[in-house]
Amino acid sequence: MNSNDPSAAPSKADKATVRRHNLSLVLRTVHDAGETTRAGVAARVGLTRAAVSSLVDQLLTEGFLTEWGKTFSGQAGRPGTALQVARTGPAGLGVEINIDYVTVCVIDLAGTDRVRLVERTDNRGAPPATVLAQAARLASRAIESATEQKLRPVGAELALPALVSGGSVRQAPNLGWNRVAVEGLFAQALTALRPTHRALPVSADNEANLAAMAELWFGDGDDRVTSFIYLTGEIGIGGALVLNGQLLRGAHGFAGEIGHVVVEPDGPECRCGARGCLEQYAGQAALLRAADIDEGAGLTGLAELERRAREGEPRARYAIEEAGRRLGRVLSGAVNLIDPDAVILGGVFRDLMPWLAPAADEELTARVVSGLWTPGSKRLRASSSSGDAARGAAAHVVREVLADPAAYVERVAD
Repeated sequence: MNSNDPSAAPSKADKATVRRHNLSLVLRTVHDAGETTRAGVAARVGLTRAAVSSLVDQLLTEGFLTEWGKTFSGQAGRPGTALQVARTGPAGLGVEINIDYVTVCVIDLAGTDRVRLVERTDNRGAPPATVLAQAARLASRAIESATEQKLRPVGAELALPALVSGGSVRQAPNLGWNRVAVEGLFAQALTALRPTHRALPVSADNEANLAAMAELWFGDGDDRVTSFIYLTGEIGIGGALVLNGQLLRGAHGFAGEIGHVVVEPDGPECRCGARGCLEQYAGQAALLRAADIDEGAGLTGLAELERRAREGEPRARYAIEEAGRRLGRVLSGAVNLIDPDAVILGGVFRDLMPWLAPAADEELTARVVSGLWTPGSKRLRASSSSGDAARGAAAHVVREVLADPAAYVERVAD
């Protein structure tokens, strides 16, 4: 038989590829629905009920789905059993390594936060291997806790305040890291703690990218948007661009570094090597310094800044409002460039929104050329309380399982 003949019967390889695709399609459909039936899946994906039933049976056997009870549609026919993604089995592990803390998160296939551990620490100037070993110890504790809940993390994703490419940190100015092979170092540290961790794949990405994806996947409210600029304020300022539900990475993976947009060419020197970057005017240290609070006080200092602002202390209010004005000016250029639905502020900015947002909104209203930006339009908003970089990292691992459950089964079999 001519293999180029379009009428030829599909090969075994073709059938396996189609089934592999359909397994993912069915699993993602159940995941997105939250709860449905085999008939409901068939109606959504356009496959026959017999085909869906066979795929569901395989997903049940391999532990991706659970089936329980009866559901009544109100239509004629027998009630169907309810399908949900399993709350045990495969899980995602997210590890956020930031300047003054490490957060580890484990989520199940449904996206539920099942384990969360936070350790406050000062990572500035610490050797990368030391910081990654510390993060690995916290991750190992999280894996043990997940195992007790019958969850099996199938991968670890690192979220870092850095330019990340090819498994390495190219530059992390506020950590003082350059050209660090973070994926390999973390995997070695994790394996040294427990040999069974050796099989856990490790990946890494910029923390703002992963926080933005958490916002996309887990954001609160009915007015969730799929095109937005995300800013996270920490020691530095991280940024990410999401357009039509897709992360915009740029040619080299470094898009979104809005914290290093130059505000004043002759301004203070930034850790990145340039002068007058936005984070020198609106980052955590700049906010505390402008409010006459010890800039090394970290989270305690931010709590003090918020307290003073709430009580109407003029210097605290001015520090936050001035940071808001700087943010608004820089953001207006980005809004004019890419035309997002919203700008979302996370990290320390989230708690300072009552005083930060009006000044930023005023600048955006004055400078966005479309005229579509108006005060109170809710286009400038605080990030969701249900998403952060650690959860975004864990969710990225889970979404890879949802995209190809067969690959996970094959890896476990090996």
